[in-house]
Amino acid sequence: MRRALVVCCLLPLLLSASCGVRVYQPGGGDDGRGGSLRVAVVPKAIGFSFWEKVRTGAECAVKHREDIDLHWDGVTAESDVSGQQNLLQNLLAQGVDGLVYAATDAKALGAVSRTALRQGVTVANIDSGTSPQPSGVPVFATDNVAAAERGTKLLTERLGGEGEVALIEFQPGTSTNATRVEGFRKALRGEPGVRMVARQSSDSSYNTAMQVTQDILTAHPDLDGIYAANEPSTLGAAEAVRQAGRAEEVEIIGWDASSGQVQALRDGVVTGLIAQDPFRMGFRSVRATVAELRGGSRRFADFDTGARLITARNVDSPEVRKLLEPECAARTDR
Repeated sequence: MRRALVVCCLLPLLLSASCGVRVYQPGGGDDGRGGSLRVAVVPKAIGFSFWEKVRTGAECAVKHREDIDLHWDGVTAESDVSGQQNLLQNLLAQGVDGLVYAATDAKALGAVSRTALRQGVTVANIDSGTSPQPSGVPVFATDNVAAAERGTKLLTERLGGEGEVALIEFQPGTSTNATRVEGFRKALRGEPGVRMVARQSSDSSYNTAMQVTQDILTAHPDLDGIYAANEPSTLGAAEAVRQAGRAEEVEIIGWDASSGQVQALRDGVVTGLIAQDPFRMGFRSVRATVAELRGGSRRFADFDTGARLITARNVDSPEVRKLLEPECAARTDR
């Protein structure tokens, strides 16, 4: 099983932040305090800027809560579906009260949610749910279809309503990938002059994204635009375009807003970024889960965590800076 045990790495961060959150080691037994709730948060993968912001949001949600044991763990690749399945099953076997996770595969992970519910565990999904989505398991995520439409509209506007575009998706089979592709294609249906000439998957890998983009640029020398559906897809596509010396010719609209993506935007290699709010995703999902565990919550329901289109014009605005550099201090229910 491919997984990353990051408790030891995160503990110094948590202690230095003096946030009052205790990370527990599954299977480690009661710490003697009694009455604590054990909540596990599992992203699609660790090591990405997006998921690190989810983590900080989750920690913020239980700041100063001595009655919460928060556990963060994940696999190292979003394509490691079996690894995530094993990790989640181990967490359930070792005992958690709440489980907040992003499904790496919509169909494969549905069984995990159903098992958790049968065990009396409170479950919530972040970013990506399952298919079918069990009743009582809310999804805290971006409205990917609507955000994708806005981003694609910007792309077609920059092309003047005419041109050839390529789609770099990241993981077919996930609900997030499917809805981002749906929004892209929906927007293109209203632009008959813009044609999708290539569609490839990056498998959420920077190197794969760069390679498939290089192949697309070779096969379609007149390519005008690229829609990249997540962080590694955007970064890999941008680097391929940069290396080909075509940064001024190919418009790129990408998802997420890591520091590398923002720099590519500033450099003029990327035209726009569809920036989600991962901090809010972690914050709202964990806070709602804890409230549900402590007696029920009217807010334990699907929640749109929002998205903003970032361009060179607004990248330095106060609103965008708050999104890119979230802070827990004075955090309210936004």
